[in-house]
Amino acid sequence: METTLNQVRSRTTVIISLLASLLAIMGLIAPAATAETMRERQWYLDRMQAESMWKVSTGKGITVAVLDSGVDTSAPELKGKVLEGKNLVEPSKDARTDPDGHGTAISMLIAGNGAGGQGIKGLAPDARILPLTVFGSTKESGTNSVPGLINAIRYAADSDAQIINMSLAFPYYQVNKTELGKLQKAVDYAVSRGKLLLAGSGNDGETSNDITYPAANKGVAGVSAVDSSLTATKFSNHGSFVALAAPGKDIPIRCIGKAGYCRSWGTSQATAIASGAAALIWAKHPKWNGNQVLRVMMETAGKPTEGKIPSRYIGYGTIRPRYNVLENKGSPGSADTNPLVPAQAGGPSSPSSSQSRSASASPQSGSSESEASEGGDDGASPLLWIVGAVVVVGGGLFLFLRRRRAS
Repeated sequence: METTLNQVRSRTTVIISLLASLLAIMGLIAPAATAETMRERQWYLDRMQAESMWKVSTGKGITVAVLDSGVDTSAPELKGKVLEGKNLVEPSKDARTDPDGHGTAISMLIAGNGAGGQGIKGLAPDARILPLTVFGSTKESGTNSVPGLINAIRYAADSDAQIINMSLAFPYYQVNKTELGKLQKAVDYAVSRGKLLLAGSGNDGETSNDITYPAANKGVAGVSAVDSSLTATKFSNHGSFVALAAPGKDIPIRCIGKAGYCRSWGTSQATAIASGAAALIWAKHPKWNGNQVLRVMMETAGKPTEGKIPSRYIGYGTIRPRYNVLENKGSPGSADTNPLVPAQAGGPSSPSSSQSRSASASPQSGSSESEASEGGDDGASPLLWIVGAVVVVGGGLFLFLRRRRAS
């Protein structure tokens, strides 16, 4: 009996630890008001003029590899969208299961079908998801997921997936020198295969603001988060490894650990929405490769109103896929050159006094690092949500505060 109880306690501890790790990149979650429809809660879809874009492109023909905790295929929003995939940490287990919900939530933001108006609608609703599990479900397998990430990038590079979504972030001190070299080689291989790689910048912008990987790897587009005013969020890690920004605050997702839908924030969500935007552009231009889609995303992004480009907070700007999908703006350029590599010629970023340990103050609303609402966005005002108590998942709030730099 005692052995059984110990096993239960051990399993519970592992699950809670994994939840805390993923919350570090997803951010805190709060229950949403029920007065609004789900479509109204997804304010960023209106801001991006998604309905107009869907008349031209829905992401059909594009597969997004989601390197995460797995994907729950029972979610109504993902019915018929999830491919077999692979668990790169525990090969005997199916990638089409998700012990905590993070990978499922991310996949819904990319390709959710809306579940008849009751659920999450992805920005690229006709894209498909290739689930690649990089987080283990046991203490031993979940201790260090960097090797799993490396293997997953290579697996995705050899697959039919065009986009590699990495809504995760490892602070530099969690990646040793050997792993960093292998991670960069895996990224290089994926880029050489024509893939587009996007990764969250992390959620510690107000505290340690550490450099994170794979966002800081050469050739990967690091994604930070903006709010409904298109202002850079204070929580997003910032620095030279940020390439683009996307909506990442007040984003509805399926609640983790309970039924229903909750509002959330984090660069995980921003990365997923950026991947959805890339899928819309790529589906319209199926002969392009990842370098060309990324170049167009960078050219059409909403630039900072003041200050240098790239910005430390939003990189080359906030994604605006409609400029290409609806107006054919942006030049794809060379398929052979990743547009980020020249700016990262020194190789993968490494810690420095200017980039880590609270490198600079977080931006304030209207600062020079934020993007004004301009350039033809529809300007629809998002409805405010009534927020209740913060959801505490299995003691996750305490663990989140202690381990928020983990990922």
